[in-house]
Amino acid sequence: MAKQFVSALLAGLLCGLSVCHACTTITLQGADGTAVIGRTMEWAEFDLQPQLVIVPRGYTMGVVDRMPDGKDGASWKAKYGFVGIDVLDTFSFMDAMNEKRLVVETLYLPGFAEYQKYDPGRAGNSIGPMDVAGWIVSQFATTDEVRRALPSIRVVPVTMDVLGMPAPVHFLVTDANKRQIAVEYVRGNLHIHDAPLGVMTNSPAYDWHITNLRNHINLKATGLPTVKVADIDLKPIGVGSGMLGLPGDFTPPSRFVRATAFSQTARKTEGGFDTVRELFRILDNFNVPIEAVATNHLPKGTEPLRYSGTQYTTAWDMKNMALYYHTDSDRSIRKVDVKKVDFGKLGDKPVRQPLRFDEGNAVRDVTPGD
Repeated sequence: MAKQFVSALLAGLLCGLSVCHACTTITLQGADGTAVIGRTMEWAEFDLQPQLVIVPRGYTMGVVDRMPDGKDGASWKAKYGFVGIDVLDTFSFMDAMNEKRLVVETLYLPGFAEYQKYDPGRAGNSIGPMDVAGWIVSQFATTDEVRRALPSIRVVPVTMDVLGMPAPVHFLVTDANKRQIAVEYVRGNLHIHDAPLGVMTNSPAYDWHITNLRNHINLKATGLPTVKVADIDLKPIGVGSGMLGLPGDFTPPSRFVRATAFSQTARKTEGGFDTVRELFRILDNFNVPIEAVATNHLPKGTEPLRYSGTQYTTAWDMKNMALYYHTDSDRSIRKVDVKKVDFGKLGDKPVRQPLRFDEGNAVRDVTPGD
């Protein structure tokens, strides 16, 4: 009983530290110019049932949920086809890349995301927070275009049924020229930040994290030198002394510092899959457990998790237009070659398939024979 209590208490504390919604995004660049952006998808409360979705060019899109007064929101045609990952079969995109190599990542921002006030007279020009990624990736080719267009659309507090509230989220947008911006709605106002580090976690707001990095400018990949004290030469004990003080907990501020430190000191890569491999290695440091997270209060229509609070991890190779990912149930890497998709010949409906497959036993037996 005592062990169960401690486990439950630990799980509650971890969820209070945003482990339940602890997504982390980083960006790496290879020697050949390959830019790879990837993220962990942490959500330890229920299975998000992620699906791979291919949306054809010209497809008519609209808001996921109705406006607060029941009116329809904005609708639009996809100028660009795209490949994305949605959750709960809702057309709410957490990751996506379009045919112009624009990538959008959606991450949680609880306690700080506050959207624009809903105006019934402008319902036709309003979308909810979970429509933003799909709107951006279907309409624009560059971060400059996104920056210019965002003030023209209203993002209002549309309730997501499964959450019972508007999803508190923010976005990292990356284009083929490796320009990156962080997009947030805080205190009812749109904020767009240059994001050259290519890193994003969760709360607080993005500019706070950048300020907080100033507390950790001592971190470096090389070890500390020997220091002479009196007649004693004091040498670092083992490797890694340059990272003394690196925060190791699961809070978003600590993960932001850690993600920045790891991505800025990553090994030099050739590009292509070599860079993808390094990104997965780094993101493995951010996987979180589900431990004793309660499953007796699941929202209607959802399923409990089986293996991990990190439901999937993605890597988008922007130069070669490829999505790589692995899931909580199978760590083998899968690939989607976006270049091979003819977005003009997909028909009039999106193509869907589960991100996970029925892996069964994902272990490969390599025991040598007699």
